[in-house]
Parts: sequence; C-alpha cells; structure tokens
Amino acid sequence: MPAILQVTVTAVAAYAFAVYVLGHDEPLIAAIVAITALGFVRDARPIRVLETVVAMTLGIALAEVLLLAASPGLLQYGAALALTLAVARLVSANAAFAIAAAVQCSLVMLVPAPAGGPFVRTLDAVVGGAFALAATAIIPRDPRRTAVRDGRRLIDEHVGVLGELADALRAGRTDAAGRALSRARATQPLVESWTASVDSGLAIARVSPFVRRSRFDLERLLVMCSGLDLATRNLRIIARRIEWVLRDGRPRPEIADVHARIATALALLADSLRDVSAQPVARQAFSEIARHLDPAAILPDGPVGDRNTITALRPYLVDLLTATGLELDAARSLLPAD
Repeated sequence: MPAILQVTVTAVAAYAFAVYVLGHDEPLIAAIVAITALGFVRDARPIRVLETVVAMTLGIALAEVLLLAASPGLLQYGAALALTLAVARLVSANAAFAIAAAVQCSLVMLVPAPAGGPFVRTLDAVVGGAFALAATAIIPRDPRRTAVRDGRRLIDEHVGVLGELADALRAGRTDAAGRALSRARATQPLVESWTASVDSGLAIARVSPFVRRSRFDLERLLVMCSGLDLATRNLRIIARRIEWVLRDGRPRPEIADVHARIATALALLADSLRDVSAQPVARQAFSEIARHLDPAAILPDGPVGDRNTITALRPYLVDLLTATGLELDAARSLLPAD
C-alpha cells in the first residue's frame, strides 16, 4: 500500500503539473516516467530512481532529435532504436538502463507526437523524473518495515534448516539432512533481498526528513545483515558436513541438541529485528552456547567426523554473535580453547 500511494500520487501530480502549469497537451510521458522510475522494486534508493529517469529521458531525447531530421517510419524507428541501445550501453553497463531507454524511444517514435513543438516529451520526462525523485523524500515508503520483514525471512530460514538438521541427526537420516542442505543452498536470494532493502532504506532515510528517525534501526540492521550473510555461508558448510556424516545411518542426539539450542537462540535474534531490547538477550543466549561449544566435552568418545560437526558450528556462532553487535575478537574469545 505505501508503494501504491507513492506511485499514484506522484504520477497524477506529474501529469497535472505538465498540463496545468506547463500547458502541455496529454503529457503521457510525465506519468509514465514517474510510474516506471518508482515502480514496485525493492531498491527504492534515490540513486536507483535517478538512474531510471536518466535512462528514460535519454531514450526520449535521442528519438526526438532523430524526428527533427527525419519523418516517422519503420526504418527510422529501427535506426533510432539501435542508436538508443548503443548509446545507453555506452553510458551504463546495467542492462535495465538500456531497456528503459529503448522502451521510451519506441513510444516517441511510434506514438503520434502531441502538440507543442519539439522536445515537449523530453520536458515531460524531466517533469516525471523530478516528481519521482521528490517523492522518495516527501512520500517515502517505510524503509524499516521492509528491512525487518526481509531479515525475518532469512532468520526464519536459518531456524528451519537447523530444525531439519536436528531432526535428521536424531533419526540418523541422510535423506532428511540432504533436504536441509538443499534448503540451505537456496538462501542466497534471501540474503540479497535483505541487503538491498537495508541499503535502500538507509539511502531513503538520509534524504527524507519523514523517516530519518529510522536510521538508528537501519544501521543496526545493517550490522545484523552483515553477520547473517557470513552465517548463511557457514550454515551451508554445516549442512553439507552433517549430510556426509549421516551416511552411516547412526543417530547423533548430542549434536542434534546443540543445533536445536542454536535455533532457539535465533528466534530471539528474530525478535530483536523489531525490538532492540531483545538484542542483548539473543547475544547472551549465543554466548552461553559458544562457551560450551567444545567438541571434546560434548563428544568425549566421539569419532573425529562427529567432532568436526561441532567444530563447524564455532565460526557460525561467531557470525551470529557479530550479528548482535558484538565485536569479532570478543565473539571469538567466548569459544573454548582448541
């Protein structure tokens, strides 16, 4: 709903400005640029909006220049489209930039021009882009809510993978561990989505006075995101090691209990996304697990392979502790000596 409100108000305002202030006849381009620049994309940073505006305005301006030299036609359209794509690719390596420019070039070349003389549509594009940029500060989307939601999804996936690994360890089932491994390998899009939403939220909070108070939470979430990014990579290593160890079909309840305790502590970390007071509680829970994460103590008579599954949890716990804001050296110091 915030995105719908932002896009709707901006498009209507840009169109109305072009009609009633500039006196343009049917300034379709102003509304199109505003809608496309804002869109429903996760990355709503002003720099991303500006890049889209520049791409669309470039395509419109090039097409209007070519229309001054030649009348509309199929061959002229082909030449304009090829030129726009070539120039756009030189300007930016982003493929979406070239496509946005090409779409606007097509509109200008194939749709009859409104009254008002040359470069009216280019001016409409500037109007739509200016309104889109202004909207990121005046009608901002709630950056914190999106970042919290994306963070919750990633942490919930960690909890789910650890729960499946714990069940597989208790039952001694390598097929269950294999499913957990596949689930862990599919977490990268969640990491990327969270990173994008936090970065976008911080960029918006820096320019918009209406959401500036969210900067503290977003900066805290940035630290959490960095720690969880590393933890996610280690989670895949853990799942792969367990899937290999369980090929003998022997249950390992002691190792399962450790994974279950970490999953419980992760639920506290998820709560801290919204409530900063839960962050020290999560840190304390991870710290207690880390202090007792000694393979020799947990598995005094266990084989080397089993002990290595505990050893693999140590860097994972360090990453989770840094996600709570603890310094890296302090997190490492909590682990028992090798």
